[in-house]
Amino acid sequence: MNYIKKINESVAYINNKISKSPTIGIILGSGLGGLVKLIQDPITIPYEDIPNFPLSTVEGHAGHLVIGKLGDKTVVTMQGRFHFYEGYPLSKVTFPIRTLISLGIQKLIVTNAAGGVNESFVPGDLMIINDHINFSGTNPLIGPNLESKGPRFLDMTEAYSKELIELAQNVGKNLDINLKEGVYMWFTGPSYETPSEIKLASTLGADAVGMSTVPEVIIANHESLDVLGISCITNMAAGILDKPLNHEEVVETSLKVKDKFERLVIEIIRLM
Repeated sequence: MNYIKKINESVAYINNKISKSPTIGIILGSGLGGLVKLIQDPITIPYEDIPNFPLSTVEGHAGHLVIGKLGDKTVVTMQGRFHFYEGYPLSKVTFPIRTLISLGIQKLIVTNAAGGVNESFVPGDLMIINDHINFSGTNPLIGPNLESKGPRFLDMTEAYSKELIELAQNVGKNLDINLKEGVYMWFTGPSYETPSEIKLASTLGADAVGMSTVPEVIIANHESLDVLGISCITNMAAGILDKPLNHEEVVETSLKVKDKFERLVIEIIRLM
């Protein structure tokens, strides 16, 4: 079965479970999945039930699609995402994004847990992503181009919507949430970066590093979606505080900021 057929099969299965198509997609990163509890009239679909979907294997990623209302908007949330380091090819990592777009979303909010490179950051900060650096050496658009979805050579000048960045910053001010802004750099993982790699990241202009998000954003841009990216700075990156890194700290810090994060995202969606 070809890729487009697989997308259509997944879409048909999901559409059979819902009564209204979502207009906003949300990808919830490590420890940030609690937002789904605020969705009204939720329909929860385990990834394992959706034809052709991969399975999430990482702690802090529940592995559900949750569709329902946030305020007056119909949203679809990915409670858990897929990573290149799990062994999936990028075509599989980004398959759910293609599926959500075919479901009808017009805007995408992508979130993640990230390590802080900018030394003015502290764990618990929320950073609006204004650009990214793909340091993986690969790209989800490598291979045959899906001509019906987007161009062979994709312009990434405005990978993250300036309009949505401005909206998020205004919401932050109104809610008295001090939002940072900066560049996210994608490393494949699953090992954390070395202190020397973090020095390199800083030299290249990165403010935060992580192991996700960039493939999804590339695909969203390929299909002309407006994207808003939010990183939760869960720890300072290697070599900055001279302490070992672990995933437990990532999830723990994400949970500590969940109220701030949820207030921010809900108000952004209300104003979208």
